[in-house]
Amino acid sequence: MAFLIFICFTSFLLLSISSSTAAGPVVVQDLVRSKNMSMHRRMMLGDDCSTGNPVDDCWRCGSSWADNRHGLADCAIGFGRNATGGKYGDTYVVTDPSDDNPDDPSPGTLRYGLVQDAPLWLTFAGDMTIRPKRELLVGSHKTLDGRGAAVVVGDGGACLAIRGESNVIVHGITARGCVPAPRPGGSVSDGDGIAVYNSTDVWIDHCTLENCTDGLIDVTDASTRVTLSNNLLMNHDKAVLLGHSDDFTDDKGMMVTVAFNRFGPGLVQRMPRCRFGLFHVVNNDYINWELYAIGGSSSPTILSHGNRFLADKNKEVTKRDGNTPESEWSTWTWISEGDMMLNGAFFISSGSPGPDVKAPSFAKSVTLMSSMTASVGVMSCTEGSLC
Repeated sequence: MAFLIFICFTSFLLLSISSSTAAGPVVVQDLVRSKNMSMHRRMMLGDDCSTGNPVDDCWRCGSSWADNRHGLADCAIGFGRNATGGKYGDTYVVTDPSDDNPDDPSPGTLRYGLVQDAPLWLTFAGDMTIRPKRELLVGSHKTLDGRGAAVVVGDGGACLAIRGESNVIVHGITARGCVPAPRPGGSVSDGDGIAVYNSTDVWIDHCTLENCTDGLIDVTDASTRVTLSNNLLMNHDKAVLLGHSDDFTDDKGMMVTVAFNRFGPGLVQRMPRCRFGLFHVVNNDYINWELYAIGGSSSPTILSHGNRFLADKNKEVTKRDGNTPESEWSTWTWISEGDMMLNGAFFISSGSPGPDVKAPSFAKSVTLMSSMTASVGVMSCTEGSLC
């Protein structure tokens, strides 16, 4: 089984990443070699499976991860590191993929667990596809833990929203084909994969997101202390929005970490697009982009550290939106340090870092990129084995 998974992963990379440039084949070979070495190391060394990725190395290097699922909450990094999710609650097992009655959900459904007042750690009894009739509202002190099952949310239905909540962890979920759907009160959702509104202490990790109506992940409306890590984002236009609008100044307090994700293939823009706040974009792997990779407006502070940018041709990584004149955006603090630019990718820096703009302690050298991001997105995990 492990060998088949590896072959599928290798085929996916070879089909998905353009090799028309000198840099392309090198990165493909690097990714495939990393995956092969990682799998070999796990088979030969058992629990000794260090990758350099601080999240994964915190919990993946043991075959008994399923006996201590709540321990995942101790592995968060970045601005969302204090998200406890359902760590201090009971385990709730989703057994029913239906969403027949959103107003009065049945026990066993995902919606029923998400609306409970008590802290809960939600797991899944088996593989399932959930097509919500309305946005799935995730309450405070909840963890969605998809490890051990292939869980798809969306597929022509609505997807996940965190609205005015705190302490939320979403891990190991695929959000795909998310569409607008009615909300209570008569409004309609945007069709995002995961939408975070006015919420704090949120961690989204090891999810796969693609092909939704609006954004893949939106963090807006004065949300803060959020980490997006180890996710695979692909086949979409507007990937990640951080900040509501250019006149929503409540987002000045926003702090978001974007780390160890793979952006691409098949993305156009917003990886992420930022407004007002402080954003750490650290150790991410960028596989081509159509318009831009990192953008923003309204004077956001962006630190790009240890990322690998593979362009499909000579292309700018950055974009200042909002028709802002250079005399203004040149004062915005956008810093690139330790990034790897391939095939003509280039980052236009501005402003000055100042004492508060520095790489977080967990940041690693870009030379470790392939091992750190070898397992982005939803993983195939079996209880009793290394994940």
